[in-house]
Amino acid sequence: MARQSDAAPADGAKAPKVKKRRWYHQLWQVFQMTRRQDPAITWILLAVFVGVLALALVVTLLTSSWLWFVALAPFAVLAPMIVLARRAETAAFTQIEGQPGAAIAALGTIRRGWSFGQEPVAFDARTQDLVFRGVGRAGIVLVGEGPASRIGKLLEAERRRTARVTAGVPITVLQVGDGEGQVPLRKLPRKVQRMRPTLTKQEVAEVTKRLTALGAARPPIPKGVDPFRARPDRKGMRGR
Repeated sequence: MARQSDAAPADGAKAPKVKKRRWYHQLWQVFQMTRRQDPAITWILLAVFVGVLALALVVTLLTSSWLWFVALAPFAVLAPMIVLARRAETAAFTQIEGQPGAAIAALGTIRRGWSFGQEPVAFDARTQDLVFRGVGRAGIVLVGEGPASRIGKLLEAERRRTARVTAGVPITVLQVGDGEGQVPLRKLPRKVQRMRPTLTKQEVAEVTKRLTALGAARPPIPKGVDPFRARPDRKGMRGR
């Protein structure tokens, strides 16, 4: 008869509670990450805070009513939070830019309307050029990572393969990068979100089913960005 492990909790004993992370812990983590990429962020936030307070005081003196100060003072805290969120997002993209998997990490910040597979649908094992695929109401989008001189051929091959099973469905091809005709990483999510819807939800489901049957490439995970860890912390940016 096997002995019960000494480390096992006794019957009826409660498991230790996991310490919950507070919103200010997340906010501090976001601030530290942003400061590593953007050392001026501390002075920028202080300038915004003081500037909004000064504006509230000026309005109060001009109107001779302290109600304006009470109404405007909270914005001295809100405004720096908004600035931090913007700068943190830029810093997060800067941190992962140029690494394999950066595109899918950026696309992972899109909350709804699009579905992107975490694994590339096409890849070049020698150069580590990657192609990711997403499906949404705007159709199919293929996003390529790699130099413009190389990635175009890989994207075109995947476009033809996809078109064979999705006749009539719009297919948009995008290249991530800072070259001519490419989309910078930080602008990629907005670029995709602004694409005009052309399909119904039922058509999106049918297209997804066809692409699932088509299958995808199964490369080894490239060394570099872990897409699940590279996404900017949205809750932390909002201070929740």
